[in-house]
Amino acid sequence: KFHKDGRGFITDYKHGIMILDPVNGKVMPWLTRSQVEPFKGVNDLFFAANGDLYFTDQGLTGLHDPTGRLFRVTSQGKLTCLLDNIPSPNGVVMNHEETQVYVAVTRGNCVWRVPFLRDGNIAKVGLYIQLSGGGGPDGMALDEKGGLLIAHVGMGAVWVFNELGEPVGRIKSCMGHFITNMAFGWPDRNTLYITESSTGTILTAQLDVGGRTMYSHL
Repeated sequence: KFHKDGRGFITDYKHGIMILDPVNGKVMPWLTRSQVEPFKGVNDLFFAANGDLYFTDQGLTGLHDPTGRLFRVTSQGKLTCLLDNIPSPNGVVMNHEETQVYVAVTRGNCVWRVPFLRDGNIAKVGLYIQLSGGGGPDGMALDEKGGLLIAHVGMGAVWVFNELGEPVGRIKSCMGHFITNMAFGWPDRNTLYITESSTGTILTAQLDVGGRTMYSHL
């Protein structure tokens, strides 16, 4: 994801979170460990409107080892582990009001909802969407109405859910079944760019509802 100052923030499984300087093309480490402990293998990230960074630490976790983590780095640089019991946390986005985080739980084949209290701590975490088949959810995106789009690895599909969590659409791959991530494009935010990993292909789909931008003023 790109910071509002133009820098690219990259989750690297081996090295942690890296920063890409768009001017000179250099990639440098930004966050490589939690205190003295190295990350398991970071996977995805999202910036809130206030500049806070949320990211998942997946590694090789799963139902056999539900120790994947969700972290937050505030705009002031404070790192906090919000959850440490997730079986394979993957994609991460916030809801439209930014009062909760959605986490794709790949090995659980579901999406968790992580609500916040007024003090910034998390409240009662719940299962928001349960999928079936395939390999589980990977990357996610939010549209401007609060709908959630989920890349379903092994199913060759992006599922579209409205702001209530109701399924309203399916975007089916015309290539392979390994749909891994997506992003709404510019300048037309109604164009969805989708990665299909088994063929190394980028697919596009035109949607009626455009994508929500990060750092939107609430």
